[in-house]
Amino acid sequence: MRFHHLDLNLLVALDTILTERNVTHAAQKLNISQSAASGLLSRLREYFDDELLVQSGRQMLPTPLAVSLQEPLKRVLLDIKTNIVGDKHFDPLESNRHFKIMASDYVTTVFLSPLFNQVHRLAPNMTFDIIPNNNHYNDAIARGEIDFLIQPNFYMNNDHPKALLFEDSYSCVVWRDNPLVGDTINNEEYLNLGHVVINLGEMRAPSFEEDFAKKYGQDRRIEVSTSDFNTLPHLVVGTNRITVMQTRLARIHAKTLPIKIINTPEPIPSLREYMQWNHILDSDPAHQWLRDLCQKILSTD
Repeated sequence: MRFHHLDLNLLVALDTILTERNVTHAAQKLNISQSAASGLLSRLREYFDDELLVQSGRQMLPTPLAVSLQEPLKRVLLDIKTNIVGDKHFDPLESNRHFKIMASDYVTTVFLSPLFNQVHRLAPNMTFDIIPNNNHYNDAIARGEIDFLIQPNFYMNNDHPKALLFEDSYSCVVWRDNPLVGDTINNEEYLNLGHVVINLGEMRAPSFEEDFAKKYGQDRRIEVSTSDFNTLPHLVVGTNRITVMQTRLARIHAKTLPIKIINTPEPIPSLREYMQWNHILDSDPAHQWLRDLCQKILSTD
């Protein structure tokens, strides 16, 4: 089929070639020969009157025109796949749908793990990729590169729908035999201890404890910094250090680690985790089913 003299079948090839930035890899994804993929690229270059990909050292880089095409191209293909050629009949027992979810290790442990246990029983052929949080989450949602983004409301994009998944509180966590901490802790004791903190990267929002420490006008002595929430309780065991972490996650680790969970010296606003998806997926039956399952799991939490 042609539209404005463009063979619409070439759109899939263009998306794959621009994503892979390598003709050989694109050919493998398209399940065609390398020479056939090169031929498709030649036809695309002729249609757009642009090189689209240019050699730069050992890699191929997209031209400015190619960069401008990538996001609308992915949106168009996602819309076609979801709302035009997609199967409107959905049976979870028969579905082999593959979902990509961007989430932190914290969300994976406290939410996705019980979710996947349910999916294993209800939709045994469904598969998932968990993609670590990164600074390109807005592009990933817009281009349809992920099915769900799960993060605090701060990161949600107003251009796409979202839903509250769950709330959590924050607690202090110390080694159970820490001689410097009893069953409660005050501001002075908290700030005088060595700290294990989470580091979310330069382009991320400040973590909850950074705001908490700044509020009381003193610098903590940061002894260990990590990018993985699940490592926080491990890094206080056997030491006099303290960490502030999500209470749900702390309780999970308290089942296997010699740690003690105590209240923070001052209240910290609760954490609200949301899920977000591209609006094009609103009417996708499999996507709707998984969203509904998320809410059912939460209603029994």
